Amino acid sequence: MPGTNLTREEARQRAKLLTVDSYEIDLDLSGAQGGGTARSDEAGSGTFRSVTTVRFDVAEDGAESFIDLVAPAVREVTLNGDSLDPAEVFKDSRIALPGLLRGRNVLRVVADCAYTNTGEGLHRFVDPVDDQVYLYTQFEVPDARRVFASFEQPDLKATFQFTVRAPEGWTVISNSPTPEPRDNVWVFAPTPRISTYVTALIVGPYHSVHSVYEKDGRSVPLGIYCRPSLAEHLDSDAIFEVTRQGFDWFQEKFDHPYPFEKYDQLFVPEFNAGAMENAGAVTIRDQYVFRSKVTDAAYEVRAETILHELAHMWFGDLVTMEWWNDLWLNESFATYTSIACQAAAPGSKWPHAWTTFANSMKTWAYRQDQLPSTHPIMADIRDLDDVLVNFDGITYAKGASVLKQLVAYVGEDAFFRGVQTYFKRHAYGNTRLSDLLGALEETSGRDLRTWSGKWLETAGINVLRPRIETDGDGTITSFAVRQEAPALPAGAKGEPTLRPHRIAIGLYDLDGASGRLVRRERIELDVDGELTAVPQLTGRRRPDVVLLNDDDLSYAKVRLDERSLAFVTEHLGDFESSLPRALCWASAWDMTRDAELATRDYLSLVLSGIGKESDIGVVQSLQRQVKLAVDLYADPAARESLLARWTDAALDHLRTAEPGGDHQLAWARAFAATARTPDQLQLLEGLLDGSQSIEGLVVDTELRWAFVQRLAAVGRFGEAEIAAEYERDRTAAGERHAATARAARPTPEAKARAWASVVESDQLPNAVQEAVIAGFVQTDQRELLAPYTDRYFEVVKDIWESRSHEMAQQIAVGLYPSVQVSEETLAKTDAWLASAEPNAALRRLVSESRAGVERALRAQAADAAAR
Repeated sequence: MPGTNLTREEARQRAKLLTVDSYEIDLDLSGAQGGGTARSDEAGSGTFRSVTTVRFDVAEDGAESFIDLVAPAVREVTLNGDSLDPAEVFKDSRIALPGLLRGRNVLRVVADCAYTNTGEGLHRFVDPVDDQVYLYTQFEVPDARRVFASFEQPDLKATFQFTVRAPEGWTVISNSPTPEPRDNVWVFAPTPRISTYVTALIVGPYHSVHSVYEKDGRSVPLGIYCRPSLAEHLDSDAIFEVTRQGFDWFQEKFDHPYPFEKYDQLFVPEFNAGAMENAGAVTIRDQYVFRSKVTDAAYEVRAETILHELAHMWFGDLVTMEWWNDLWLNESFATYTSIACQAAAPGSKWPHAWTTFANSMKTWAYRQDQLPSTHPIMADIRDLDDVLVNFDGITYAKGASVLKQLVAYVGEDAFFRGVQTYFKRHAYGNTRLSDLLGALEETSGRDLRTWSGKWLETAGINVLRPRIETDGDGTITSFAVRQEAPALPAGAKGEPTLRPHRIAIGLYDLDGASGRLVRRERIELDVDGELTAVPQLTGRRRPDVVLLNDDDLSYAKVRLDERSLAFVTEHLGDFESSLPRALCWASAWDMTRDAELATRDYLSLVLSGIGKESDIGVVQSLQRQVKLAVDLYADPAARESLLARWTDAALDHLRTAEPGGDHQLAWARAFAATARTPDQLQLLEGLLDGSQSIEGLVVDTELRWAFVQRLAAVGRFGEAEIAAEYERDRTAAGERHAATARAARPTPEAKARAWASVVESDQLPNAVQEAVIAGFVQTDQRELLAPYTDRYFEVVKDIWESRSHEMAQQIAVGLYPSVQVSEETLAKTDAWLASAEPNAALRRLVSESRAGVERALRAQAADAAAR
């Protein structure tokens, strides 16, 4: 949006000038319920009265500055008792503050702020089940200014006192403990000093469950909230169990008590992200309240999300980055410590969490690090536009991977002692990278400047390959690890970098008695430079498999030597442990993406080993990757035969899986995603109407929608069947599923309606818009979608400039013609990039999508060559 950006230099200058003491924020939400129950144009309409009083100190007499506000109207501005004309001082989402006094200043702003239906600012949602309104705030990165006037940057911390008028019978939750209301007015106590973006309000007739965490004489109230229509599905005991494990583990490892007075977790509707670390009032997408049976992998992901946000109470809320270039200090640490907690906390149900991390989060990081937009973990964030597109696989997954490498490099005890020093030294303050590294250097005795320069301040990924020589008896005569630094993608900034790696090398043999691949030996060492000799292995018998980066200590693409690869191809499913299997699966997937392994060969590899894979999260990752590979990376001439082969195998696994188990459910979804023959589609219809069944398979609400959406996409179901299914599930989730099914129908009319609802109108709520886009883009409807390539480039810049960030990004990424894998698509993208002059954020998103098409073309060529 024009006028809403803030540069790093502006933030620096304002931080030099101002010290903010406190905010008093008075919001009148009594009209929020209104009379509107529509799920489109009325859902985000209306305004509310916002009164902000800010007390702040100024370093220079007579200086000028500004405060941020995004609002339809400003009614009053009073600075140090003097009234300012809103028409003169309010412009481009800023209120000018002239003639500031040295020392204490007081500003009062009265404004009409707007409810949204985009998941930004104060989001307003109407539940179709009870026609009640539910509100929640989402402020990261710069959206507190949509609710109250604020100095919107993380290093201007202050205390916040909220006073809220709400409709009778509603509940109001904020960062401070919830007070008893008087005449429907809720007056909260001031918060500790926190940043604007982690303040929060959640308001409405929410259902709640309460408990307490007790440790060492201290009690922390715990709350879990959701809409009443989801209450029957809320498994609060399981959520509290994970939360308590996190409290125990983090407080021990960080040696710092939980820093706030209470801890609420609020499952809210139409949430754009997974969750948000508001201090003491974490908001979480309510899809994590599972309405139907899900696999254990879904519970593991939810637990990681819960622990990630709890870790943020220390990393991010207690100690906050000074500016957004150190966003990784928040996200990477929260990701690393949440996985570490899952893997190590007593009583955890997911001790294999590092397996999941290797096969999902790290795969995300490897993909992101090979895009033209790759950047250092410590990114160069020039302004808010930069950071808005920087919540990516580098910031989260690569950063967490590098922290795991750092732990291996300095030792776990020294690492956490450094973290403890960091918290004690900077509690309720702001930090830079140097503050953390300094603390870690003190406790580890390691000089981390070189390590930081190569790992945190450079972009790109290394490749590690074993170099093995043996004699005629199979004895190793020479062993070395070769490190490569591939050229960065075209358009990326920086130079290839060889890095220091702390890795383990695992030697695996097939045990004849058990038929399992068992690790017989493990060597841990430092790898640096282009070639690192490993004399410890000289004279050893060569194993069946040599696995570099065993235990996944470092961040690097790993390749197997020719003999190990051949053995793994036959025995990948035979590894005794899940983590080496995951590492080999990830290596094979990366080779497929890099056009080193043909898609047809990747499919054969998966089919040969997936039946032996016990880890359900890995199974589901493989299912997603196979579908993506066959859809986009396969030789187009072979695509249909490969899809048929995969679908037949999925049906076989569905019929033979343990009845009622996780694998059966996962295979039901995988089969539904590509069912294509009349008999297969007839099976889906039969499972829906009950005329056919598979032992143990419960076709519940969510699985029904998966079947309906596939039947709609192939033209077997039309509006009548979709509407009938929605009648069975008249919920917000049902509305989204129906929107996806309607947009998926293979007719020009359906595509035109879907396109118009997203592109030609801006009335859809964020979650419904996302659902429509998901249905619109079907990989087996390429010809039907082809005319929309030109239309995308005609409208995307205007949409970016006229819609909010979240809504525009959904469209810019979701409607890019990714399924049109051709040189023509690349040429049209290049022509648009050259002529449209998009801003840096939009250019980045479109360039990333273009890179996906370019990669798919290379993979298709490799698959065609393997015929």
